[in-house]
Amino acid sequence: MKNFRNIKEIHSACRNCKSCNLSTSRNNVVVAKGNPEAKMFIIGEAPGEKEDITGFPFVGRAGKMLDAVLESVDIDPLNDCYITNIVKCRPPENRRPSSSEIKSCISWLDTQIEYLKPAIVILAGSTAVEGYLGIKEPITKIRGSWVVKNGVKFMPIFHPAYLLRNPSKEKGKPKWLTWQDLKKVKKELDSI
Repeated sequence: MKNFRNIKEIHSACRNCKSCNLSTSRNNVVVAKGNPEAKMFIIGEAPGEKEDITGFPFVGRAGKMLDAVLESVDIDPLNDCYITNIVKCRPPENRRPSSSEIKSCISWLDTQIEYLKPAIVILAGSTAVEGYLGIKEPITKIRGSWVVKNGVKFMPIFHPAYLLRNPSKEKGKPKWLTWQDLKKVKKELDSI
């Protein structure tokens, strides 16, 4: 990656990327949304159909769920977070991105993290955890536990799409567990 003078240059260069086959079928490169000055990143898997149309991450049903769970612990999704994905272009049929697609795109995420220097990163779902940290354990085993890499605290959580399929707020269920995980994140965020 070349040296960029500001986050707008990174976003602009990323929008012109053609390093993998996903660039041939996309409508938009989905770089990020939210506050680049936030102390917290949220990294998801890949854009879906609505994200590909709008050019922004987490704007569909899963995005509304993400907003709701963040707001439930007093985290403002647009002011307190900078939100992005492991890959920036929509995989066809919303399939999981391949390892070669992740490898082609990961340098953009590395550049975003290196430039913006978040203190906390939420990894939403196993694709984000495996794609960025290389951890292949099931999300059910690692969610809610801090992982520290290069001085940054990472918190794996269930992907919001999973919460849509498991809507119960009952104690011990995925939605309740995510609420517990995000309370830990909020406590850490408040201590910075």
